[in-house]
Amino acid sequence: MKGIMRFGKKGKLSPRYLGPFEVLERIGAAAYRLALPPQLSAIHDVFHVSLLREYVPDPTHVLEYEPLQVREDLTYEEFPIGILAQKAQALRKKTIPMVKVLWSNHTEK
Repeated sequence: MKGIMRFGKKGKLSPRYLGPFEVLERIGAAAYRLALPPQLSAIHDVFHVSLLREYVPDPTHVLEYEPLQVREDLTYEEFPIGILAQKAQALRKKTIPMVKVLWSNHTEK
């Protein structure tokens, strides 16, 4: 699996599963066509059953969606709101100050 690109990111921290997505149609005995968002337009929209996971609905799982102000070149502006935490990482000969910043369009999680 070395050198495999998953969803635009390379390496061990790339996401293995994305979703949930709506199933548009069943193709054959073991394949499904999914409704993918425009960001995933480079990915083929037909998947084998072994690559899909069942979505277990949870009433506490509510997604909060705030629309972003996206420019014509599909970028948006982020700016720091505040500092959440500070610490100094001590190495052998020096210390590195580390800061956790709360950015706009993000939550504290």
